[in-house]
Parts: sequence; C-alpha cells; structure tokens
Amino acid sequence: MKLRTRLTISFCIIIFVPILSACLVLFGFQKSHMKTIEQTYGIESKNYNYLMNSVQLLNRYTKKNYEYLLSETSKNPDHFLDRAYLESVNKELDEKYSYLIVRKEDKLIYVGKKTEGLTADDLPEYEETAPNAIAGTYVDGDEQVLIKQIDFMFTDGERGSAFIITSSHELLPEIQSLIVDGFVSIILILLFTAAMLIIWIYQGIIRPIKKLEVATLNIQQGNLDFTLETDGKDEISELCASFEEMRKRLKESAEKQMASERENKELISNIAHDLKTPITAVKGYSEGLLDGVADTPEKREKYLRTINSKANEMDALLNELTLYSKIDTNRIPYNFNKLNVAAYFNDCIEEIGMDLENKNIGLAYFNYVDNDVMIIADPEQLKRVVNNIVGNSIKYLDKKQGLINIRIKDVGDFIQVEIEDNGRGIAAKDLPYIFERFYRADASRNSATGGSGIGLSIVKKIIEDHGGKIWATSKESVGTVMYFVIRKYQEVIQDE
Repeated sequence: MKLRTRLTISFCIIIFVPILSACLVLFGFQKSHMKTIEQTYGIESKNYNYLMNSVQLLNRYTKKNYEYLLSETSKNPDHFLDRAYLESVNKELDEKYSYLIVRKEDKLIYVGKKTEGLTADDLPEYEETAPNAIAGTYVDGDEQVLIKQIDFMFTDGERGSAFIITSSHELLPEIQSLIVDGFVSIILILLFTAAMLIIWIYQGIIRPIKKLEVATLNIQQGNLDFTLETDGKDEISELCASFEEMRKRLKESAEKQMASERENKELISNIAHDLKTPITAVKGYSEGLLDGVADTPEKREKYLRTINSKANEMDALLNELTLYSKIDTNRIPYNFNKLNVAAYFNDCIEEIGMDLENKNIGLAYFNYVDNDVMIIADPEQLKRVVNNIVGNSIKYLDKKQGLINIRIKDVGDFIQVEIEDNGRGIAAKDLPYIFERFYRADASRNSATGGSGIGLSIVKKIIEDHGGKIWATSKESVGTVMYFVIRKYQEVIQDE
C-alpha cells in the first residue's frame, strides 16, 4: 500500500472509527440503561428528551406515587394520620430520591426526611384549583426541590395537604452509570484506535525502516552477505527493493574487484613464469658466448638466433601485457580506416604464410568476398586478432602435419572470417569459457604451450569494439574453428 494511501486511511480511521464506535456503544448503553429506568421508575415514554430536563424527569418518575396518593386522599384521607402508613409510603418514595410531608391546617404532622428538610413556611399555600398530577412547584432555594402538592379534607373537616418532595440534586444512578460507561467506552475506543494505528503503521513503516537500519549497519561493517526481504508495493517497500538492488550491485562490484585482483596476481604470476624460460635461455646462451663455448661461427650464429628468438618471445609477452592494461582501462588506441577486405587479408595471409612455412605448417586460404567489399576497422588491431588466433592454433597443433585453413565469407551485412586448425581441439566443458581472461583449457604450463591466458580475451574485446562478434566450435582430437564477423561499410545515399 502506498504511503499516501496509508496516511489517508489513517486519517479516516482517526476521525470516523472513534465517532462511529462511540455512537454504537452509546446507543447500546442507552437502550440498556433506559430499559432499566423504565422498569425501575415506571417511565414508559419512548421519547427520551425529558432526560435533558431535570424538572420534567423528576416529575415523571414520581408520577405513579402522586396518582396513588391522590386516589387515597379522596377515598380515605384519615390514612394520612396513620404514621405506619405514612412510613410505608415514604419508604417507597425514598427509593426515588423523594420523601413525604403531610400538613394539617398550618402544622406539619409528618416529615419523611430524617435530616432537616423543608419547614412549613417553605411549602406552598393551599391550592384553590384542582390538583394536577403532571405539574409541580419548583423551589429554587438552598435545597432546590420539586414539590408536588395534593390538598384534601380530613373527615373532621380540617384541611390537609400531602407533599411529594423530590431533590433536584440527586440524579438517577442509572443516568450516572450511563455517563460513566459512555466516558470509559470513549476512552477505550480511542486507546483501541491508537493501538490499531500504531500496530498498522509499525508493520508498514517502522519495521521496514528497522530492516533498512540493520542492512545499513551490515554494509557499514563490510558485510554484504545478507538479503533484505521486501514485500508490498508501497514507497518503503520500493526503497527496500532499491536498497537490496544496491546491495547486490555492491556485492557484485566487490566480487569483481576481488576477481580482478586475483586475475592481476595470476597475470603477474603467468608473465613471470613465461618470462623465466626465455630469460634463462638468453642467460645460458649469452654466457656460452662469453665463455667461448660457441667456438665456431656456426655455433655462434645458432646461439645468437636463439637469443634473438627468446628476446622476441619476451617482447611479445610484454606487448600483450601492455595491451591488457589498456583493455582493462578501455584505452586501446584505435585508428579506424576504410579497408578493402580482399586486399587487406591478402597481405595478412602473405605474412602469416611465411611464418607458418618456416614452422612446417600448411596454410590454405579461401576468399569468397567480392573485390569491392569494404569494412571500417583498425588494421593493426585486426591483424593482432588474426595473429593471436593463428598463434593460439599453432600452440596446440599435435598432428605430424599441422594445417590451418582461413576462409573469408560474405554473410549479408557482415564479412565472416573462419580460422580452422587440425590441432588437439577443445573439450566441450571448456569451450564456453575460452574467451574469458586467464582461462586456460590446458592447465599445464610449459614452454611449448605457455601464455598469459589473456590472448583470446584481447581478441574478443577488439572484435566487440569493432561492432562484431566472435565464437568457436571444436572437436577433441579433430580441431577447432574460430569465427568472427565485422560489419561491412555501406555508403549512405542521400536524397536530393
């Protein structure tokens, strides 16, 4: 979930969930408590507006008591002279936070409140109108009470009044409980909503940030061997995914750097090994000359030719090392020119042929390309490619009569060069790796098949920099064919 969506939902939860939950809880509490009020106080009205009016409320929940006393005053007024009867009536009123006062003439003959209550002077005068069971007199004094008055005549002819006194200070305990329960419920709802949001935000934001913090600490300590798990499509998850991708690239970069360091060490070791043999030969033959071992002109010439050959080997190794350093920093000095394919390869084959003839190796050359086909290439670097491939073939020729075939073909937009030998071939398991730096299919190292192991990697780099491609096929004990292609040069015809 997107962070923006998450924040929008959080805002809606903060606003609407507490309100909706509070309304539902208060509605349930209201139904429950109002049912209790109806059962306890006999209030049957379904309109609860009277709960907001204390006078109306106090009037309602002594209504039945008032009607009962009104009936008794008309039927048996002398009951109000019976203290036991008055106590029973007062006890019932006491449950409704009310009490009874009975007046005869100007004297109070019964006061149901044990503590100091209203005096005769506080009570209203005798009413001349008919009694009203709904109305009452509200006295706003120290005791703030609602007084319901019933005037009647005792059998002896004296006037009397029965008063139901209800204190407005007292609230229904059910209403108090409703208010308390509602307040507690709202607090619990807010706490629940806050806890729910905290857990949700922690799961979606804080936890991924903690993971990022741990991952950052690992990288800071140089540890890249871990995985930052990501799930979801929000911004934090995308950040974690980007961080994981960065970790992978850092690890790849570190591994490449370590591999490069290993390769450099291996290169130095290979070059040192391959230089050791010609240097040893040069030292030996030069000492032979100095010591007079070569005492005939023929021996001296032989010694000098050997020294020259070994010096050339060392020069080739050093040139290869120099080119490798340029490849490694992408600083090969190319000098591209437009070349005629037939003329260029004819010259190459002529030079290669002389060298192969001296080594008693057969050479066959086939050119299937038209004489006017042109390419854009660096003649020196392209010659290096051909020489490296041919030189590699010479190293691994194992037949009594070595043979190398070179074919130039036209393959549409490219010219394809094929260099085939009848050497020992390359194993299928080694073939995919022969263009990698320092890879040697022959693990043994000797003066016959030595080399730095970077010759074919240099060839691949040069061909790719020419916009071409190189590959090979081989069969063990039969031979190997190297292929590479270079795009033809085509004139761009502009419309007039």
